[in-house]
Formats: sequence, structure tokens, C-alpha cells
Amino acid sequence: MTDQRDLDVVLFGATGFVGRLIAHYLAEHAPQGARIGLAGRSEDKLARIRGELPPAASAWPLLSADSGDRASLDALVRRTRAIATTVGPYFRAGMPLVEACADAGTHYADLTGEVLFVHEALRHHERAAASGARIVNSTGFDSIPSDLGVLLLHQAAAADGDGRLGRTRLVVKAMRGGLSGGTLASLKGQVDEIRRDSASRKIVTDPYALVPGRPDGAAGQRDSFGIQRDEELGVWVAPFVMATFNTRIVRRSNALQDWAYGRDFDYSEVMSVGGGITAPAKAAAVAGGLGAFAGALAFGPTRALLDRVLPDPGEGPSEKSRRRGFFRIELHAETPDGRRYRSTVAAQGDPGYNATAMMMGETALCLGLDSDRLPDRAGILTPASGIGQPLVERLRGAGMTLEIERS
Repeated sequence: MTDQRDLDVVLFGATGFVGRLIAHYLAEHAPQGARIGLAGRSEDKLARIRGELPPAASAWPLLSADSGDRASLDALVRRTRAIATTVGPYFRAGMPLVEACADAGTHYADLTGEVLFVHEALRHHERAAASGARIVNSTGFDSIPSDLGVLLLHQAAAADGDGRLGRTRLVVKAMRGGLSGGTLASLKGQVDEIRRDSASRKIVTDPYALVPGRPDGAAGQRDSFGIQRDEELGVWVAPFVMATFNTRIVRRSNALQDWAYGRDFDYSEVMSVGGGITAPAKAAAVAGGLGAFAGALAFGPTRALLDRVLPDPGEGPSEKSRRRGFFRIELHAETPDGRRYRSTVAAQGDPGYNATAMMMGETALCLGLDSDRLPDRAGILTPASGIGQPLVERLRGAGMTLEIERS
């Protein structure tokens, strides 16, 4: 990438709900001398947002660009080393920016939780690889805790042996957070596409949808929508709402790292509801609630009802609610030769907002400032395969828990 670019990081979508949080995070935490710009459709709105940020942002340039105007995107990405985008839903609005970055050799980060979007982006993998662009998907709560948590397990196993992982599962131990209108818009868009197109439905339900060619010898995988008691952990577990996306990202990380986790890597994600006498009922309620919500989004009359009560894009939880949010996740792995490891990933702040602002903010700084420390890999990537240890170190420095222990 040329060093003639006048910016290190551009935040595209800075006037949106999550965009404003990320802009505030960068203004408070970016190192002195970092060259940061704010981008969006309206310079007037951008100026208002900049005026609400800490003083460090007072001189940040404002850049006008529209997700539907390829010429404006080309001009935008040629000015910066890295761009972080919150403009979604990504499947509907995000692909032109991916293409522009792939052509210009500009690093890229997003917050997508849409299998269909990442699958479509794979068409540009070779193009991005040739230009040196790191296109890193899913750099918020989707899917950094999952992807970096498994990377820590692999690193510990590699320090003791060959690094392969066998059965590996993520368990959400505790979580408190809200739901934004933008997240809902992405979810509804994917539901609509699945209903419209059987090929899209096949992609979304394929556990290897984001792995280039289902590999010979890879462990069979299925999404878990049931409930069960995990005897090893002593708790009942229920489906985790983000598992059907996160698991695909983690499997892609394994493939992009030359199957470092092993071809028998068996990965799943669940939510713990505890081990008490009421735990089975809680697990059933979680599973039933998720199923009912998905059904309601797919059924016209109930969808219309939900649209009237759920937040619109640009809306989200109050500052007080965001501060009270948190998450704590454990990942457990057993290697083929019987060694056991546990990683813990946790953060204070609403997972989809405050914590996500930290995760995307540090990802953008990694891509814009630390490129000489990143893996020698370009294309359509994941947090673990495209950034890895430098991001672990940045997030630890920002206060996020990323721990590993042998059990």
C-alpha cells in the first residue's frame, strides 16, 4: 500500500447510532498523531457529530461519500490506509465499498453478522489478495470474542504440541445488552432474502458456507437449536442467537490459516442457563423464544406488529443501559491427544454497542497503524486470520479480558 495516503483510518457511517459510539471511542483512545477522518453522506451531520466529540477530534477531516455512489467510494478509499464501516444492512448496501477497497488495496473492517454478505464478498477474495487489501469482516461482538477466543486456544495448544483442536465449544456464561435498529434491519433483510430465494436459504444453513470448498476429511458440523445438560460443565445449555454466524467465521479462520486448528476441529456455540432446578425450563424458554422470534419475522402480520414496537435504524439503548451491559464468554477445547484448555473473553459495556465500539475501534487502529505487525495475508479475511495477536494485545490494553488457561 502506498504511504502517500493522507489518513490512517476513516470511519464511514459516523452519523449512525453505532458510528457515533465508535467515533467517540477513537477520539478518546486513538494515539496522538493518528490521522482519522469521518465519512458519510452529509457533511453537515458529520460536522455536528464532530462537534460533540472530545477535543482530539476537532480537526478531523469530514469526507462526503455515499454507499450507492461508486465514484465517491473510490475517492474515499484512496485517501486512507484503512476504513471501518457501519453502513448497513451490508448485504443491501455494503458490497460497493468492499469492491472499492479490493481495487485500491485499502484495508477494511465491518460489523456484519450476515452470512449472505460475507459469502457474496468472497467473490472478491483474489482481487483483494492481489492488491494487498485486508477485508476483515465481523469486527464487533459478531465475531471477535468467538474468533479470538479460539485463536487463544490454538496458540496455547501449539505451545504445548501441534496446535490442533478437537471438540471446541463456546459457552455464553453471562450477558446483558440491548438491540439496535440497525441490527434488526440486517436480520430482517436476511430473513427476507432467505424467504425469496432457496439458494440463499441453502447458503445460510450450510455450516461450511464461508469455507472455500467443503474440505475432505473435515468434521461434520450441524447447528444446535435444542437444549441439553452439559455434564462436563454441570449446566444446561440453550441455543446462542449468534451461533449460526459466528461458527462460520471461526471455520473460515481455520481454513485461511491452513487448517491450523485441524481438519477434525469440531466447533459449536451455546448459552448457559445454569445448573439449578429451574434450568431446564429456562433453556426451553430461550430456545422457544428464539424460534418464535424468527417465525414472527418471517410471517407478514407478526412482522408488521414487530416493526411498530422494535427500534428503527439509528435507534438504540440509552447511555445508562449501555454502561450497565456486559458479557462473559468461556471457550473450552480438548486436543486430539487429550489436553484441555479454556479461554475467557469478557468486557464491560453493552456487547453490541460500547463493547463493539471498542472492538471495531481497536481493529481500525490495527489496520491503519500496525500493518507491519499483521499476518502476511490479504483478501476476504476474519479477525483471527487477518489481524490476530496484534488485535488481542490492543484489546487487552483497552481493558477487555482475553485469558487462556490449561485445565
